[in-house]
Amino acid sequence: MQLSWFDNDATHLSEGFPEKMVLLDCETTGGNATRNRIIEIGLLVIEEGKLIKRWQSFVDPQTALPPFIQKITGINPGMLIGAPTFSDIAEELLQYLDGRTLVAHNARFDYGFIKNEFARLDIKFSTKPLCSVKFSRALFPQFNRHGLSHIIKRFDLTIENRHRAMDDAEMIYQFFLKSSALFSAEEIAATCKQQLKRPALPMNLPSNEIDKLPSSSGVYYFYDLKGVLLYVGKSIHIRNRVMSHFTQDHKNAKDLQMSAKIAHVDFHNTPSDFGAQVLESNQIKALNPLYNRRLRRVKKMHQFRSYEDSEGYKRLSIEAVDVGSGIDDTNIGLFRSPRQAVKKLESLADQFSLCHKLLGLEAGPANADKPCFRAQLNKCLGACHGAETPELYNQRINTALEGYQLQMWPYPGPILIEERNSEDPEQSALHLINNWSYMAQIDSPDELFDRGLQTVNALASSDFSCQSERSTQPLSIVNFDLDIYFILVRFLMDEDRLKMNNIKIWPLMELATENFDDLI
Repeated sequence: MQLSWFDNDATHLSEGFPEKMVLLDCETTGGNATRNRIIEIGLLVIEEGKLIKRWQSFVDPQTALPPFIQKITGINPGMLIGAPTFSDIAEELLQYLDGRTLVAHNARFDYGFIKNEFARLDIKFSTKPLCSVKFSRALFPQFNRHGLSHIIKRFDLTIENRHRAMDDAEMIYQFFLKSSALFSAEEIAATCKQQLKRPALPMNLPSNEIDKLPSSSGVYYFYDLKGVLLYVGKSIHIRNRVMSHFTQDHKNAKDLQMSAKIAHVDFHNTPSDFGAQVLESNQIKALNPLYNRRLRRVKKMHQFRSYEDSEGYKRLSIEAVDVGSGIDDTNIGLFRSPRQAVKKLESLADQFSLCHKLLGLEAGPANADKPCFRAQLNKCLGACHGAETPELYNQRINTALEGYQLQMWPYPGPILIEERNSEDPEQSALHLINNWSYMAQIDSPDELFDRGLQTVNALASSDFSCQSERSTQPLSIVNFDLDIYFILVRFLMDEDRLKMNNIKIWPLMELATENFDDLI
């Protein structure tokens, strides 16, 4: 759909636009601002609505030019021979950008690349960019698509070389001229002001998606235009945490890639940080978002197993463990992969001067005449060749492993965790937990009877656990999840954290048979 135009198309920009602007476009070797590089910059300098300068330059990326980029842009390696590097043009480019509003189509992309190129030169560059995509969306809400190609078609603009920096920057200028003919200076000024006063948002994310976000704890969800779930996160202040993704994405390649796709944000409030952490972990495993990897469920984990060799030295090995078969307190640590376990061993070896041979990190027999490589660097005290006694070495490795032993369940049975919002007591949640495993969230204590359970008394966790014997059972086979285990340990073993989150714990026991019979 094209618009019907008046005969008096604007010949200069409306007074509603910023007095000083740079309309800019970059062509790059790829879409990752932290890894890929700029190959062309084109810009138009605007002052008081008039175009005063055009400037374009190829840029030597000092890296290979991918074939698909050559196909899209028409730029080939031969065109970049003899081109200046970004460091060669940095000073001149800063002169054009200094004191002017940076305008780009999908400004986060171009701004992210410019900012990272300057950062590689230890030059700090920061501005509030004006995104012409969002400008278009605000003034032309009747249209669904606001990419540059769609704007060119919408306004019947003529472009010679699409995906060339100067030509694309020129299209932004032509689009602004058309907008100047259709809207008053007041309307354009209000639109620009609204865009500039807000933190830079992803181009597909409407500002009202941010306005609806609460300042309380909970879980948030990022979706793309097709409704595909991109990411699940948690925070004690949802709005601030969501905005942090967009203010820092120029530093993080994953966030930059993800933010370009975000079109919708949803959220779920929780009474406290505890509920947010639990819900995030469970939702990631249930929904499998594209950009969440750390908390995805794994069936096979890895652990340290200890044993003494014939010389009496304590050794460690890394073994796989199937969490579905039960895990007991003889395990030392739990890790998602052999690599994670190895990295932890290497860290402990550095911290406590442990022997890589005895830890299984270096090939070759221990207790031989030849010391290990680290012993030659004075990073091992000689247990590998008998220079250190087993007693001294074992004492040090035991110290190193303190804190990695799995915690014993501090209650004789299941518990009910009650979390309540300290500012809004009506907001609460109940969680059924047994032996470090999350069983369910329940709506009311009455549901306990359906499960054959009842509260022991009205004592809080600290009071009860002091009087009760701890469980000696292995970790529960059903529903065991390493992330939930760590969350529960952090909260249940920290009385201050429980109080801070307004959490109470109610120990549970099975209903007596006679009481249960009365209910049915």
